[in-house]
Amino acid sequence: MTRSPNKYADFEDLREQALALRRAGLSRRQIRDRLHVYNNDILNRLLEGEPPPEWTKRPNAKDDLREQARELRLQGWTYDQIQVELGCSKSSISLWVRDLPRPERRRRSSEEASAIAKRGWEVKLLLREEERQLTTQSAADEVGGMTDRELFLLGVGLYWAEGSKSKPWSRRERVTFVNSDPDMITVFLAWLKLLDTPPERLRFAVHIHETADVSAAEQFWAGHVGVHPTQFLKTTTKKHNPRTNRKNTGDSYYGCLRVDVRDGAELYRRIEGWWKGTVVAAEQRTP
Repeated sequence: MTRSPNKYADFEDLREQALALRRAGLSRRQIRDRLHVYNNDILNRLLEGEPPPEWTKRPNAKDDLREQARELRLQGWTYDQIQVELGCSKSSISLWVRDLPRPERRRRSSEEASAIAKRGWEVKLLLREEERQLTTQSAADEVGGMTDRELFLLGVGLYWAEGSKSKPWSRRERVTFVNSDPDMITVFLAWLKLLDTPPERLRFAVHIHETADVSAAEQFWAGHVGVHPTQFLKTTTKKHNPRTNRKNTGDSYYGCLRVDVRDGAELYRRIEGWWKGTVVAAEQRTP
């Protein structure tokens, strides 16, 4: 049962007992049990102003971190560097070292500044590339499937943009398509298949600079269209001009592939007519 100081003639007598026990090295719990004072408020009043003995103090787990943080700050480390080194929060670091002078900021050399700028630019390029890939994939998903009519009209426009065309001063009604983009070749061949063009009427030939790997290019294009390289016509090589600053070099350069349709005069005339019909239909849609 809690004893009240009111049961003693003098509160100071009980306080003197409590202080004597405290100075003797007893803990609050021990004093409480010795004097039978179980009310924390009364116990606080009895011990007011008397510090606890050292053995009762709990060690602060952050004392070592605090000392390390201060030492590193004195060595000129930044908050970020200290945080990475010690694994503590910036708010704690700020509290521990706020009385210390700020380290003098070291001026970067031109090489260091250039390296930092390069790293920043590389990150920006990666973000741009990621955004580009997302946009491209989203647009590709919008296409979905393709009907025969859609492929038909696409092929007409593709040929009239990239294929050979007859001129009034040079009447050559033949179907010839040349391109360096494998995907363009794929779409063009799919279009010819839609038009029921017999595979045996197709002829292929590589056009490439003489400085490139001609054999590798022939193998690449043969694999792409699904025929043996021996079925290709003779490769056309272009002489190298040292004054030309060419960008299409390296292991991924395979030149261009030419696709010819034998006996294609009739097909060419139909392509020309299809294109004229496409233009008329487009003009009718113009407001």
